[in-house]
Amino acid sequence: MRRIGTWIAAGGLLLSIAACGGGGGSGAADGERQATQEQSLSVGFVAEPANLDFTSTEGVAIPQALLVNVYEGLVKLDQDGAIAPLLAEKWEVSDDRKTYTFTLRQGVKFSNGADFTADDVVFSFERLKTDWKLKITSQLDMVEKVEKKDDTTAVVTLSKPSNSFLYTLATRLGAMFSRTGVDDLANTPVGTGPYQLGEWRRGDHIRLDANPGYWGEKPAISSVTLKYFKDATALNNALLTGGIDVISAVNAPESLDQFADPNRFEVIEGTTNGEVVLSMNNGRPPFDDKKVRQAVRHAIDHQALLDTAWAGRGQLIGAMVPPTDPWYEDRTGDYPYDVEKAKELLGGKTYDVKMRIPNLPYAVASAQVVKSQLAQVGINADIEPLEFPARWLDAVFTNADYDLSIINHVEPRDISIFANKDYYFRYDNPEFGKLLAAADEGTEQEQIENYKAAAKLMSEDAAADFLFLFPNLIVAKKGVTGLPKNAISESFDFTGLAKQ
Repeated sequence: MRRIGTWIAAGGLLLSIAACGGGGGSGAADGERQATQEQSLSVGFVAEPANLDFTSTEGVAIPQALLVNVYEGLVKLDQDGAIAPLLAEKWEVSDDRKTYTFTLRQGVKFSNGADFTADDVVFSFERLKTDWKLKITSQLDMVEKVEKKDDTTAVVTLSKPSNSFLYTLATRLGAMFSRTGVDDLANTPVGTGPYQLGEWRRGDHIRLDANPGYWGEKPAISSVTLKYFKDATALNNALLTGGIDVISAVNAPESLDQFADPNRFEVIEGTTNGEVVLSMNNGRPPFDDKKVRQAVRHAIDHQALLDTAWAGRGQLIGAMVPPTDPWYEDRTGDYPYDVEKAKELLGGKTYDVKMRIPNLPYAVASAQVVKSQLAQVGINADIEPLEFPARWLDAVFTNADYDLSIINHVEPRDISIFANKDYYFRYDNPEFGKLLAAADEGTEQEQIENYKAAAKLMSEDAAADFLFLFPNLIVAKKGVTGLPKNAISESFDFTGLAKQ
């Protein structure tokens, strides 16, 4: 067997996307943590979870709050996007790349007091097939069996080699669950993480409190309140008036001048892997016609849209691949803005379509520009904002009752969702799926080449349009440290945050 993923450290937590964890530590560090143990922090968001069970409810709001903070996996992504150990101290991979032997960290307990052992690893993998209700569970279909070797060793056998396996384990799909803690996941999450649920006041906030039994370094912030706001103005005002300490994601980029005082605020601007997608329903007219979809892509002036809807913040990418992925290629030239070409593809026909969007700031702002630009080529879009997450998830995501929509897909390396013909895009091209399968099983170079080919094919098919890559825009009170420049995970990781 060849060993990978061995981690040598002084016992403790890992680098997070936000900042350093650490672990164990010296007496001086312990003293510093004791001095800051009572610190609290309030972070503003606009999308509240419908419930707290990300095994049955789509959307990023739940893992944003709970992944890494409450639930941990065997591995996680470090701040550079590399796979790092978490509940697994190390792992070994067989020469045929089909067997993974994980050595588990000892002394770990769930927040309900139960010990974390290999039995919980087996249980968590089995729940993916028996209890999870999300389409993305197919990303771990290559798992053939999971076995307990002993309390601290779990063996995962794959049906075929998979380049994506470990990376997928760093997402919500890799979260470890207690065998005695899954009776009420919608209201009572039970994890091994540094935080546990303190309070949830629906429509207002979720409070996470430090887990007193946490196995690793205690977080500097002992209580984090996730405060939810209905609109960007209310969110901004809350920071300006001292109601919150951090805006997790600026939802009115044109308002950043309000926070220009460096003595009061810090503005962080980086990137994410969130693609703001103009979804087209490939499964019904008129967007079951490739030429109509191609016309839409030519009809959108993406730079004008970015400038108008999001104050020029963000990046044009032209595909479902962000620049942080190894197989990124700039595909913005595939469909240059060309009104006459769009009209030619439509053949003089006009269409009335339903654009059902989430009532989130970026979607509402982008929809107005898309509507105006499509009208120039004869596609008349009726915008219908839907309450998010509940109504949008039900109507658009689950039932595909839409023609056009706009949503920020924030899951890492999520191009594979287009391989599922039942996904709400209803995109169906078997060749696309074959390219992804070849990428997953091949060498590192073959993975890159096949993913690039898949992105090109999907672009040629105009399966969707990719408006822009969502920026990571965070504003915080001066003195809040450990905030991430780039957001590359589903989680908003609080474990590295502190207040000076």
